[in-house]
Amino acid sequence: MEFSGKVALVTGAANGIGAGLARRLAAAGASVVVADVDDAGGEAVADEVGGAFVHCDVRDPRDSEAAVALAVERFGGLDVAVLNAGIATGFTFDDFDVERYRTVMGINLDGVVYGVNAALPALRARGGGRIVATASMAGLMAMPMDPLYGANKAAVVGLVRGLGPVLAAHGITVNAVCPSFADTDIVTGVKDALEAAGMPIMGVDDVVDAFVSVLRSGQPGECWFVQAGRPSAPFTFPNPPGPRTATGERVRFTRDPLTTSDVPEEN
Repeated sequence: MEFSGKVALVTGAANGIGAGLARRLAAAGASVVVADVDDAGGEAVADEVGGAFVHCDVRDPRDSEAAVALAVERFGGLDVAVLNAGIATGFTFDDFDVERYRTVMGINLDGVVYGVNAALPALRARGGGRIVATASMAGLMAMPMDPLYGANKAAVVGLVRGLGPVLAAHGITVNAVCPSFADTDIVTGVKDALEAAGMPIMGVDDVVDAFVSVLRSGQPGECWFVQAGRPSAPFTFPNPPGPRTATGERVRFTRDPLTTSDVPEEN
């Protein structure tokens, strides 16, 4: 995909990765709808990129629907939906709070589900397009310091993998981007500790580069890792144990039901 003449919706675009991506897409010729709960920050980014701002609390499906409607009304359609809004969890089971838990899950997981649901009719009307969700390395590996964050990001990864082959049939490519620690508001409270431990903190532009690569060349259902010091690429998920027949023989598929790839021959 090239971006000139395309219409993109970016949630969580008032700052950080979302704002960086809105600027990059606009610079490449896209019309951008900036969606966020931060009205002042979002309006500033929209003004900067010549786009449109919409107040969007991704926990409310009506807000996602309104954001897509604005893209269609203002710019004529929708080609790209980047579902980026997210927050840090900031608590564990030692200080568990139901309201905070629902808030985090509502933004990090429900917001992606509602965003996909809202974007699909507009993308289908264009004959296809792209959806990219911001997940995390915490969705690909254990996250002992914040297992609840790992849970909602792993759910985003599972959603993307499941939707990949389904939406590809409609010309819509869905992917996830899974960054490690980047210099955004999410790491504000732990940045010093991470740096003291020797953990590299990536710049926002490095993560935006990965998003652009995914939008241009990601294949259905791929989840791309983004880590300091190595090029971004799709994460290769190990095949789970396959089913067996009643006589103990392996059931063979010509296509992997979890991906769109041919099943490799077993030795």
